[in-house]
Amino acid sequence: MDARFLGITELTETPSVAVVIDVMRAFTVAAWAFGQGAEKIVLAESLDEALALKARHPDWVALKDGPPASGFDTVNSPGMLRSLDLTGRTVVQKTTAGTVGALAVKGASLVLCAGFVVAEATARLLRARADGSVTFVVTGEGGRADEDLACAEYIARRTTESRTDAAEFLRRAGESRAAAELTQGVRRGAHPDDVALCLELDRFPFAMPAALEDALMVLRPTREPLPSLGEELR
Repeated sequence: MDARFLGITELTETPSVAVVIDVMRAFTVAAWAFGQGAEKIVLAESLDEALALKARHPDWVALKDGPPASGFDTVNSPGMLRSLDLTGRTVVQKTTAGTVGALAVKGASLVLCAGFVVAEATARLLRARADGSVTFVVTGEGGRADEDLACAEYIARRTTESRTDAAEFLRRAGESRAAAELTQGVRRGAHPDDVALCLELDRFPFAMPAALEDALMVLRPTREPLPSLGEELR
């Protein structure tokens, strides 16, 4: 597998296979939403679109970065989301980096959204479905966010190697600027447990492919059983 690591603004063409990484916190939050029972997540282009979708579908759950705001049900925090029962619900998500990155590659034949919490499931899906080039979209800090780059590099390594020690990759993420800002309260709309939750390796057993549905970019957890590691590396 030929892996490329690019920031959102460095995308000059639509890749065939894209893995969009946002560890702190968009796609950790997305995984938690599915873990809490959500059926699907709609990735909104803007705050206005998120509010418009919520207005048309009052039963949908809308969330955003930053502090609580009128019209939104919650914020982009795994620590806060884990207390919600989202069984069968649709979530509308708009964030500063993660949702932007996913929408930037919406024309790809395969788009996977990921963080450490779904790393192994993402690597397994890549082993099963992708060959050739995979573009990892590092969404934070213009492509320089070390938590996102570390996660992207770890998933890329797991895609081709049967054994990979995650410790160094998790250490880098834990020492990143984003982790420090969350810990120090610089980023609003955060829970004290957010960093720890973002660094829970393979917390969830599903990958998160995104695809266009009625002109909306929709994220769903994988439903089909994933092949075993031994089967994939034969």
